[in-house]
Amino acid sequence: MGLTPAFSHSWNLTPSDAIRLQLQLSKNVVQEDRFGEVKRIAAADVAFPQKKARAVVCLFSYPQLELVEQTIIEEEIVFPYVPGLLSFRETPPLLSAFRRLKGEPDLLIIDGQGVAHPRRFGIASHIGILLDKPTIGCAKTVLFGRPASDLGQKRGATTELIGDDGEVIGMLLRTKDGVKPLVVSVGHKISLASAVKFVLTLCGKYRIPEPQRIADALSKHHPIPKTSRLKSSKSLFS
Repeated sequence: MGLTPAFSHSWNLTPSDAIRLQLQLSKNVVQEDRFGEVKRIAAADVAFPQKKARAVVCLFSYPQLELVEQTIIEEEIVFPYVPGLLSFRETPPLLSAFRRLKGEPDLLIIDGQGVAHPRRFGIASHIGILLDKPTIGCAKTVLFGRPASDLGQKRGATTELIGDDGEVIGMLLRTKDGVKPLVVSVGHKISLASAVKFVLTLCGKYRIPEPQRIADALSKHHPIPKTSRLKSSKSLFS
């Protein structure tokens, strides 16, 4: 079956061309819930061992979070490392991995930014737009923006991430007491509130959401980690 892009564009771009494309495509990002029942969630991550891109997509049942399928591919790197343009380096191999999926996810979670980006178009938005799928950006560090207020230390504490124009572009979310927060942002076809709820309920005893943690391990050639017990086995929107 596989997921194929709803449209395509050239990947043979200069950094200036890539910036122009981000600005153009960012206008198509939908920041509201456009999904039905979520039964399967796909997590995606990329690592760069030995000067190649190793892309991983893992498909999980939801809310059980059983690993249903995994695809792993290695490809040549087609775009240089440029801050703010990482999606042009990471998206091509991830699209190849998504094409190999047999099952179809209802929701994607991507290790990276969505609209919490200088041009409101990080990798989660790029993949969400191309695949036309509800997509969450879940990053480990802030790329752009400032917190609206101090963040509490307890699990579930949040504060908005504000862009330079005063717009809310994401949310800092504490997923475990006292740990560094994650940056959650809209990728495509999901509201920020729903994205935050999904990320929090996908986190077990670790800081990182379980699907994302497993995809990250596989991208680095690590064994599949044992999934920790989640707080709830019920769907958010059932």
